[in-house]
Amino acid sequence: MVWLFRIMVAVAALTCIAWAAPLALSANEPERVDKRIAITFDDTPRGAGAFLTLEERGPRLIAALGAAGVRQAAFFINPCRIQSERDGALVRAYETAGHVLADHTCTHPGLSRVSAAFYLADIDQSQAWLRGRPTYRPWFRFPFLDEGGSDAAKAQAVRDGLTARGLINGYVTADGYDWNMERLTIEAKRAGRTIDMARLRDLYVETHVGAAEFADALALRATGRHPAQVLLLHETDLAALFLPDMVAALRKAGWTIVTADEAFDDPIARRTPQVDFANGTRIQMLAWEKGLEGSRWYDRTDGPVADRLFEERVMQGASIQ
Repeated sequence: MVWLFRIMVAVAALTCIAWAAPLALSANEPERVDKRIAITFDDTPRGAGAFLTLEERGPRLIAALGAAGVRQAAFFINPCRIQSERDGALVRAYETAGHVLADHTCTHPGLSRVSAAFYLADIDQSQAWLRGRPTYRPWFRFPFLDEGGSDAAKAQAVRDGLTARGLINGYVTADGYDWNMERLTIEAKRAGRTIDMARLRDLYVETHVGAAEFADALALRATGRHPAQVLLLHETDLAALFLPDMVAALRKAGWTIVTADEAFDDPIARRTPQVDFANGTRIQMLAWEKGLEGSRWYDRTDGPVADRLFEERVMQGASIQ
């Protein structure tokens, strides 16, 4: 009977292997890529755009986030721009909708253009307004992504100041220069030029999906993994109009939309790249720190390239005012 027992054991083992086999990757099957991205907005509250009033844009942006299934976006606030009850109501509406608030300084100075003492005092102003808000997060985002440029002493003084205030860097990893596309749209509208809205939507969507893909590829080279990405947007008419289309395109490209809480819990949040010029996205600086060859910049964050694409793709043959 020993031989029968051995046969039964062998059959059972082969059965387990057969069931487990589909779970393993074959030699030719690519490894699954975990592409995650969070949606964040700078410069809240922001001035009027080309198509919507401030009263229209806020509710429409909240509705767009809901329609896109983005359950938590992060809004980086400039409290000194809150000049009216209308502005305050807009920020409260973002909170009520489940989104979170973080610090973008009070007056939006560039660190390279002011002293560390002035900069930290400006942050103290914004913190006085933000702390105690129901959805406040202790994240700080540098205006213009300017972390001190080539002034290492100033950059370190501000980093130390942020640590003393219990703040962490609310960095960006993917940037499509949406503020520039908004600027070009406003200028075209003011000049009475015809704007093709469908082409504008397509350029906006394509640019931001491209920014995410570029950042992911660069991050894999710089870190050996696919970190959670943080997409930089601004509180613009274009976001209010086109965000559901952009999110749908990201998902089609294999991206999962995650909360800002999840994104800023990624291991790269605990890294401070040591580079000669502290400016740009976290991924760009990590790539520079590693000494990677080739461009660290998404081509559509080059002003002349972005402007030319807008003129060629949106304004040529435009059909809708």
